[in-house]
Amino acid sequence: MASGCLWAMATQAQPSNEDQAAQYASTGQQALAQGHYAAAQEAFEKLAKLDPDIAEVHATLAVICFKQREYEQAITEIRTAQRLKPGLPKLDSLLGLSLSELGGFTEALPHLEKGFKQTDPEIRRMCGLQLLRAYTGLNRDADAVETALALNRLYPDDPEVLYHTGRIYGNFAYIVMEKLHDKAPGSVWMLQAQGEANESQKNYDAAIVAFNHVLLLDPRRPGIHYRLGRVYLARFRDGQKAEDRDAAMSEFAAELGIDPGNGNARYESANLEAGQGHLEEARKQFEEVLKRYPDFEEALVGLGGVDLESEQPQAAVPLLERATKIRPDDEVAWYRLSQAERATGNKEAQAKALAAFRKLHNSTPVTLRRPNQDEEVTPQQVDSKAPLE
Repeated sequence: MASGCLWAMATQAQPSNEDQAAQYASTGQQALAQGHYAAAQEAFEKLAKLDPDIAEVHATLAVICFKQREYEQAITEIRTAQRLKPGLPKLDSLLGLSLSELGGFTEALPHLEKGFKQTDPEIRRMCGLQLLRAYTGLNRDADAVETALALNRLYPDDPEVLYHTGRIYGNFAYIVMEKLHDKAPGSVWMLQAQGEANESQKNYDAAIVAFNHVLLLDPRRPGIHYRLGRVYLARFRDGQKAEDRDAAMSEFAAELGIDPGNGNARYESANLEAGQGHLEEARKQFEEVLKRYPDFEEALVGLGGVDLESEQPQAAVPLLERATKIRPDDEVAWYRLSQAERATGNKEAQAKALAAFRKLHNSTPVTLRRPNQDEEVTPQQVDSKAPLE
């Protein structure tokens, strides 16, 4: 897990054979700077034999050994350097990293935790990554998650940090679900988790069974008809069977009967109505969503699309302009805005919107937005037959 530069340790050797020591020091430093660790190690080992009581030489050897994954030797050199000069900086963190690499998590922890509080960003990063490993190895999963969150705040764009923290979150989620299964195997929570897991794996039949089982136990449980609607909708997209689309509509309506404020369910109903060409009903439902949730970006884009289909581009423009301000990376909003501006005759605005669309279309995919609740909603799409001009 360790990567990047370590610590530069200055050698201040003054052995009896000063010329020879200076030669070894120079050769070792040059090799170290070039990443030739074996040559650097050979030079500094010769320097250590000339005078074994120079702490900085052992500290530098510790760094070289760590670089070459010779962790036991690195620990030996660190302890020697610390005995000779207890105040040498940064060796404590290197000791924690080396101990952790050898699986000595309990002994490594205090050194890693101290290193994770350092101001040096590279030391902090390396110690944080090793802390993830140590906490996981000691089954301290909550501490691992806390450290992962801190690492994501400190290094939000670091690929290695993102990879390892992602694994921590996934592992923790698995452990929690396993505990839920052990403690409450027949509960609505376990059944709901099973339904969501089956849904994510496109095992639609099993998901439908699980969600319906939840409703048998708790018929008015909020959110379950919505999840069922999403499952039927996903199955409709795969199989294009009208009965699945109709079942999805029925489930979204049932959800709204339990929770009229579920904007996601009403949005999905509006989207299905628009897809069937029922523009006035779709408009009514999109408008109802936006009365409750004026920043529901996908609904703004959906209503803008209905206005375009109804040949009302003047009504579509302000909706789509607002959508692009709320979510500037929505290529569908920019595309529909370009179409609306073209229909109104505003060529300059059309060109600007179309340029924004093309830039996004050629670089990033459409992403899902979760504006009102913690579930996904179906994103708006550019018509595959639409002219991209």
